[in-house]
Amino acid sequence: MLDVTALGELLVDFAPVEAGGDTDPVLAARPGGAPGNYLAALSKYGARTALLAKVGEDAFGARLVDTLAAAGVETRGILRDPDVFTTLAFVTLREGERTFSFARKPGADTRLRFEELDLSLIDQARCFHFGSLSLTDEPAGSATRQAVDYAKEKGKCITFDPNYRPPLWPSPARARAEITWGLEQADVIKISEEELSFLWDCGPEAGARRLLEEFGASLVMVTLGPKGCYLKSGQGACLVPAPRVRPVDTTGAGDIFFGAAMSRLLPLTIPFRSLDSDQLEQAARFAVTAASLSTQRPGGIPSIPSEEEVRALLG
Repeated sequence: MLDVTALGELLVDFAPVEAGGDTDPVLAARPGGAPGNYLAALSKYGARTALLAKVGEDAFGARLVDTLAAAGVETRGILRDPDVFTTLAFVTLREGERTFSFARKPGADTRLRFEELDLSLIDQARCFHFGSLSLTDEPAGSATRQAVDYAKEKGKCITFDPNYRPPLWPSPARARAEITWGLEQADVIKISEEELSFLWDCGPEAGARRLLEEFGASLVMVTLGPKGCYLKSGQGACLVPAPRVRPVDTTGAGDIFFGAAMSRLLPLTIPFRSLDSDQLEQAARFAVTAASLSTQRPGGIPSIPSEEEVRALLG
């Protein structure tokens, strides 16, 4: 059995590692994509995971599959397409924060079709996870919607991460519509403070309350960057600050936070909606510490700290 099966983008992040002359940075290619980062963090902290995705039949695609396999993620659901190139993302860093541009016209991740999916990986999982980037283009958008419907019919817990990346959407209105659809499907939602502002111009508490009361979510996790996180269920809430660190690269920190939090909550035997404030705080402290530590290293998957490192900082 699996704890979580995810569907979504798998790509290579090119990020600067040093200056090359006066203006041109030297870029390092690192494995990335929010669903892959999320699953790798879950696997690092003891969960059993699998990914449904598509990469190109190229060196980058092979490296991504190998990286996830080494991270403990089941990779048999990752397809290799000889007709399209593995999606690439170019990351610009300034004071540890990042912006993105993409080589995705089309990227392999957008070409995933529902009939190609290994549905047994959804059947075997307790939770099915997806994000909004698989909704930006066809046929991956339709494949995602059908996979969500299939998982819900099978009684799976649905988790969702909006992961809003403006350059990949034709308009903010289209992004809001698709993200709203994703939020309507989800039992557990990880969303950033910036995404709540984009959607409804509201703060963490108001946004979490709206997602619980109007959208029917069971648990909402709001990431607040260096300020920490806010978690709210039907029975409790907590606001947990992040430890102070000097960030080098925040790529993947939100995904690592989500994976670390879910790794603490999945073993519990009560519904997510019934989690109390103490249970939420324990998960939040572990997750925000893991995410903070990850920002001290470059990249997403390579930056995930060990459980021993997290516990050492927690004290």
